[in-house]
Amino acid sequence: MTDEILANPPGRRIGHQALILNPAGAVLLVATTYKRGLLLPGGSAERGELPHLAARRHVEVETGLILPLRDVLAVDYVEASRYPEGLNFVYHGGTVTDEQETRVGHHLPPPDQITDLCWIGRSELGSVMAPDQHRRVEQALTARDSGASLPMLLSGIRAA
Repeated sequence: MTDEILANPPGRRIGHQALILNPAGAVLLVATTYKRGLLLPGGSAERGELPHLAARRHVEVETGLILPLRDVLAVDYVEASRYPEGLNFVYHGGTVTDEQETRVGHHLPPPDQITDLCWIGRSELGSVMAPDQHRRVEQALTARDSGASLPMLLSGIRAA
């Protein structure tokens, strides 16, 4: 699937990621087979798939967590470079319980896409993420810390 996307990329990429913290405040990141550096869990929506449900699906497949992703903390426009231009929506995944954190530790994500799941403290994010990814996460953390978010709406109605 990854090779097909790189060979025939869409005109514009729209990504849906989740900012998820553990009780100690560390951020859940994934190592992928297709990008350098650690990333927030998430991915693109399939045709006709609701955006927040795409984020939920990717988070569940990658981490084993099922979270109500209804609030957007950040929207990041990315100019075309190696990939087509894109928008990345960062949803508020909240703070997981100890039980959920343990579940992540035992989860086996698809090995052809995800090679590792890890919790990284805020002060270490810049050393394990690409600069653009790190800036996106920092902006989402700042929005979360200040209580700022946008509701995900579906034709003007808050997503369930």
